[in-house]
Amino acid sequence: MTEITCKLLVIGAGPGGYVCAIRAGQLGLDTVIVESTKLGGSCLNVGCIPSKAMIHVAEEFEKAAHAAAGKTPFGLTASAPKLDLKQAVAWKDGIVQRLNNGVAALLRKSKVKIVHGRARFRDGKTVIVETETGPRTIKAETIVIATGSAPVELPFLPFGGNVISSTGALALTEVPKRLAVVGGGYIGLELGTAFAKLGSKVTVVEAQASILPLYDAELTAPVAKHLAALGIEVLLGAKARGMTPKGDALLIETAGGDEKRIEADKVLVTVGRAPVTNGLGLEELVLDMDGRFIRIGDRCETSMRGIHAIGDVTGEPMLAHRAMAQGEMVAEIAAGLPRAWDKRCIPAVCFTDPEIVSVGLSPEEARKAGLEIKTGKFPFAANGRAMTRHGEQGFVRIVAQAQTQLVLGIQAVGQGVSELSSTFGLAIEMGATLEDIAGTIHAHPTLGEAVQEAALMALGHAIHI
Repeated sequence: MTEITCKLLVIGAGPGGYVCAIRAGQLGLDTVIVESTKLGGSCLNVGCIPSKAMIHVAEEFEKAAHAAAGKTPFGLTASAPKLDLKQAVAWKDGIVQRLNNGVAALLRKSKVKIVHGRARFRDGKTVIVETETGPRTIKAETIVIATGSAPVELPFLPFGGNVISSTGALALTEVPKRLAVVGGGYIGLELGTAFAKLGSKVTVVEAQASILPLYDAELTAPVAKHLAALGIEVLLGAKARGMTPKGDALLIETAGGDEKRIEADKVLVTVGRAPVTNGLGLEELVLDMDGRFIRIGDRCETSMRGIHAIGDVTGEPMLAHRAMAQGEMVAEIAAGLPRAWDKRCIPAVCFTDPEIVSVGLSPEEARKAGLEIKTGKFPFAANGRAMTRHGEQGFVRIVAQAQTQLVLGIQAVGQGVSELSSTFGLAIEMGATLEDIAGTIHAHPTLGEAVQEAALMALGHAIHI
């Protein structure tokens, strides 16, 4: 059995794992990374990147369809569009492959050794990796668990046949005529919206009383309105019960307790994600757990010395950018640098139509924390750039401490607002006040002017409303 000894071993080459390995290599650490599938993890291969590619395809198709139907207010017309979904999927796959190659090149540049195979702990310093050429033993001073998460499978709706996960939805080569989506969170609504734009008759089944429960009602209202405009039926308080014997329909229990049959060519199950720990050999370790997740401290350390965990395997928020930040931090800790988790906020973005961004505290969260606040909200209906983009729906909202004017949170819903998330996060990380934002010259005409106007609104003297 081949044996490798290294300073740092990273298990999992998703966003958190590969960032950790690259940064460790930059710092001169002898680093090995193990990945059982493709570099980049779920995010790059079957999640964030491919889903946004297909969302873009759907947006472009919808624009063409509106032009063909004479629905554009600016006089653009076109012939009826046609979509070759196989070509669209191939385009998406090409983007993924380029990014895969990029991750591999960055790892090699940082002198990280890549081992393809499935890792299993033998003890707190030793891992056995099953590779195509046989088992390999890797001994490391520090080990980072970055194995990510996978879609949750419901026992009465197992994946297979007409029941698909988000991974399966992104690999479809034909647009289903009827699509049932189980779960009204961000994954279900992002993909459900995309398929509705491509021509599917979409029905969303959500057990909770509202869609997108992570966001407040003021932010989700424009999304709900647009779902209805797209012809998407949303059944709230409804529970999926299983498929019909023929597999051609989803059986549900409505909020009123009645049974209902939803005809569906495909049923997309998006009820959450679970940490990938099966087969990792955690039973050989003594790790404290938070339910299914690995418990960590403010340096991503586990209860065992020399073992860290980052990303989705450590619980919410299950976001790639959180994992990346954790990975960079852990690499620097392994190199002996004084680091700890000191982040004021982690942006949350929902790529629905319109998009939603939430950074920091919402008004309700701030009040629950016992803070006296002031808020300012500026609508995109009064923003020149939003008008010229035909995207007047939505707003920017700022939450600030009443006495100090310190910005506690910024939220937005609207077309293209995901690109404002970095601005929101920077303002909070830098400890900006309302006057800091209001006094910063914002380029005209841009969507970002709505941020300045929201700050002015909170100060009591908005200009353009």
